[in-house]
Amino acid sequence: MKTKLIVALVATLSTLAALPAAASGNVAEGEKKAAACAACHGPAGAKPIQPDYPILAGQHYDYLVAVLNQYKTGKRKNEVMKGFAAALSPKDIRDLAAYYAAQKSDLKMKY
Repeated sequence: MKTKLIVALVATLSTLAALPAAASGNVAEGEKKAAACAACHGPAGAKPIQPDYPILAGQHYDYLVAVLNQYKTGKRKNEVMKGFAAALSPKDIRDLAAYYAAQKSDLKMKY
């Protein structure tokens, strides 16, 4: 019984360990796709043109993927972002998230 449980646990952990690599985007491809974003979020997503626009540079990859998907599905409401996100493929979203997550930022962790 213990052996089966250990084997199942090792198999699950191995699968989970492989997920980030498979789910991550391509930074160079994301940079190419980020040109439209710079109009509002600034170069490399670090200097938004309005104080209420978010800084994208340095945000967590998973957060960026989630937010872009929420704009795409309409779960998060913003007509401008919904229009941009609607045209993004899942790969585009992963690439953009990887690019912005890799940028230097003034964002600080609270904890």
